[in-house]
Amino acid sequence: MKISIYQVDTFAAKVFEGNPAAVCPLGHWLDDELLQKIAAANNLSETAFIVPGENNGEQGIELRWFTPKGEVDLCGHATLASAHVLYQHLGFNEPEIRFKSRSGELKVTKASGGYCLDFPASASREVAPPMALLAGLTITPTAVLAGTDYLVVLNDEEEVKSLTPDYAAWYNLDLRGVIVTAPGNDVDFVSRCFYPKYRVNEDPVTGSAHCQLAPYWQARLKRKLLTAKQLSERTGQLTCELKGDRVLLTGGAVDYMAGEINL
Repeated sequence: MKISIYQVDTFAAKVFEGNPAAVCPLGHWLDDELLQKIAAANNLSETAFIVPGENNGEQGIELRWFTPKGEVDLCGHATLASAHVLYQHLGFNEPEIRFKSRSGELKVTKASGGYCLDFPASASREVAPPMALLAGLTITPTAVLAGTDYLVVLNDEEEVKSLTPDYAAWYNLDLRGVIVTAPGNDVDFVSRCFYPKYRVNEDPVTGSAHCQLAPYWQARLKRKLLTAKQLSERTGQLTCELKGDRVLLTGGAVDYMAGEINL
């Protein structure tokens, strides 16, 4: 059996920037164990698998995401990569892609500079930080909030850049991972994202994290349209717009590789 595979750099303007994701189009769903083995072999933060629905996907395309360790409920950059593959390589020509996922319906449209993702917003509440979170942080936060991830607020961009977490302390956190954020020097806010329990110590650019970041910064800055930069080694930029209980995330995508998996 041969499976097509594409690797796409997302939230990027050129290769070697942003977050790389693998996309595997399938004619039908394979066993979960095999999907997980493929994701582990790819060893990227996410591998997306897509299966067209009725009328070659016009009624929705099924989408699932796997890290090297397990399946996740939502992934922004691999959704963006999947949309890019559909439009650029698989002949999809509808104005809007509707993905069916574990997080409900996700919509993607073409936009200036790339693609616009329509995702559910994720609320946060301020909490007392658990000891394990503080143990891995090695710096005193100005605030800690909890939502999908722990959201750790620092004073400025330099504190975010210089942070050196103890990943082992975060292996058993009760939430998905840790987002660290602060006001940006040339954008509205910056962040870094860490998911050690999924074998992704630091994720290059995390679309789903901005579903939690956008509501926080919108409330703090009193603006609906925000510019953001994730300060990983590869870095990546995107814009975020809050619309009710949805967040619109816009970023670019660039082909890195196309090939076949032989099974």
